[in-house]
Order: sequence, then structure tokens, then C-alpha cells
Amino acid sequence: MTSTPAGKPATLLDGAAAAKEVYASLRQRVAVLAGAGVRPGLAAVQVGDDPASKIYLRNKVRACDETGIYSEVRRLDANCPEATLLVEIDKLNRNPAIHGILMQLPLPAHFDAERIAQAVDPHKDVDGLTWASLGALVAGRARFEPCTPAGVMVLLERAGIPIDGRQAVVVGRSVIVGKPMALMLMAKGATVTVCHSRTRELPAHTRQADILVAAIGKARFITRDMVKPGAAVVDVGINRLPGGKLAGDVDYAAVTEAAGWITPVPGGVGPMTVAMLIANTVLAAERSAPERR
Repeated sequence: MTSTPAGKPATLLDGAAAAKEVYASLRQRVAVLAGAGVRPGLAAVQVGDDPASKIYLRNKVRACDETGIYSEVRRLDANCPEATLLVEIDKLNRNPAIHGILMQLPLPAHFDAERIAQAVDPHKDVDGLTWASLGALVAGRARFEPCTPAGVMVLLERAGIPIDGRQAVVVGRSVIVGKPMALMLMAKGATVTVCHSRTRELPAHTRQADILVAAIGKARFITRDMVKPGAAVVDVGINRLPGGKLAGDVDYAAVTEAAGWITPVPGGVGPMTVAMLIANTVLAAERSAPERR
């Protein structure tokens, strides 16, 4: 990759625009399914009354409406026993009208989040977080790719950013973003370094990255001096600052002067995460269609 000309800001990786293109493609696939008598269905389960979760769910319901997908939200009290949630998941697992199940996180502290995640039928795991889905991803035979890393890959490919043979650095090792992101970049031929809170000399690693993905959960953590000139910088973080303003994990104003490409927050990876959730739901419905059986 070559650096951007002096004084020229990075090219914006517009997640909102990319998501619109994804939805347009999905509407065509939903129409084909309708001809076979199948309407994709997504059920979201929310435990408690987290305000941010409400916003996320509203966005997901809106995306379902936009693409012709049936959606429903099951809301449970924050103090309900874990058994109640497991029963709800089992009902959705057995419901033929539901092709995808989304567990809205975070869960209240008294829940075993791992047990809840593994209770979802792998055939309906549109978040891509069951062991069956993650194991398939490790084997290079993904069933459902985790939504945020999948959205990042679409943004990179849509912009024509080279991946094969390039150096990629992922800052963050969560099972939701960091680990699957590394696997997906490797699958496209990148040489990947995964950094985290215990990495020594972190800037020395990030400055080598042609593709830098920040998913560490610390506002404006990635500064300009940590970025290779001309790099593609993808900011997965969403942090709420004092006063309510949102900021990513990247110091956007400074890094945009050094990077070749950059995602904004909001409007970058977030819309693509939702789009890939809807795409996985359509894929699940296609797999359940009569002609596929």
C-alpha cells in the first residue's frame, strides 16, 4: 500500500452506504424465497431494559422491515431465572417460522452467558457464536460468520483494499470480534498479528499494519503515531464519552490525516454489523427452503 498524499485525508469506508447495497441484494433473495413459500424470520431476545440494547434492537427491526424479513422481539425481566430464558430459546429453536435467533447482549450478571449462547440451535445461530459456528470458522468451513468481522470484510473488499499477502493487525482478542476477525483475514491471505492488553510495545506492531482493526473498547486509543501511513484503519469500537457523545477506539481526527482508508464512528462498522445479521438470517432461511432439503 502507498501512503496518502500529504494533507489529503483518508478515504472514508462508509458503512451506511455499503449496508444499503447489502439490503438491495438481500431483497432479491427474499423475493426468491417468497416464491418458495418461505419468509425469513429473526427473533431477538432481550433480558432487562438496557437503553443501548433498545436502540440496537430498533435498528435491527428496521433493517428486517426494509428487507421483507419477519421479526419479533422477546423481552424478559432482568430478574428472571436463567431457566426461563433457556425455555424461551428452546421455543424459538423449535419454531419453524424463526430462522435466526439473536441474543441481545449484555446479559444480567447472574446469567451464564456461555451456557445461554450454546443453547441456540447452530442452524439458527445467525450471530455465529456457538461452538459449532466458531469451530467451522476455524476449519475454514464457516456456516455463519460472526456479524461484525463479516461486515469489516465486506467494507475492505468493497473498497478494493488488498488483503492477500498484506500485514494485518487486530487489536483485541474477543470471541465476538478479535479472534474471528483474525481467522477471516488469514483466510483471505493476510499475515495476521493479534494484539491485546498484555502485548508489549503495541505501537511497534500496529505501525507494521497495512490493515489495522481496532476492537479494544477504549476511546481514541489508537493514535496517529501508531498507524502506518496509507494503512486501512477499521474502528470497531463504540464508546460513550462524558456528555453522551460517541467515540471509537481510534482518534479519528488525527488518524484520518495519516491513514489511506478509515471507518467513522458512528456510520462505519455498526451499520454493517446489522446488515450481516440480516444476511445470515436470509442464508439460514435459504438452507431451510424445501428445495434445499
